[in-house]
Amino acid sequence: MFLDGLDELDQQIVKLLIRNARMSYSEIGQKIGISRVAVRSRVQALEQAGIIEEYTTVINPQKISGAISCYFEIETVPDTLPEVAALLEQNDTVTQIYRVTGKSKLHVHAVASSSEEMEELMYGTMDKLPGVVECSCNMIFSRIKDIKGLRL
Repeated sequence: MFLDGLDELDQQIVKLLIRNARMSYSEIGQKIGISRVAVRSRVQALEQAGIIEEYTTVINPQKISGAISCYFEIETVPDTLPEVAALLEQNDTVTQIYRVTGKSKLHVHAVASSSEEMEELMYGTMDKLPGVVECSCNMIFSRIKDIKGLRL
């Protein structure tokens, strides 16, 4: 498994934080049998090594009235792909950008507060991107399974 590079205690800490990033150092220490100070030291070392990158709050846009979530598959000519990615990265409606294999070179997720805002993204931004060969949009109606972070 990919966690084999970590010792047993660090693996246990990471697994607990994946399940609940708000778990206190004391609670983690009680569960794995080390002190709160030792947990804190280990977590800080994991953060400094870049193994733990961030702690965040995940919002479900389907639970907010009027919010619209879509994903786009974008194919560009090779020379413009970095520019397209940079332009999309600057847009606040765009939440995720992935470089992918296959015909589509970018997979882009966006969440808008209204259909008007999503329409502005589509016609005001997507349609004006340089070197786009094809762009398809799919609206997300509901989540069936959506795992955040890494699951072990």
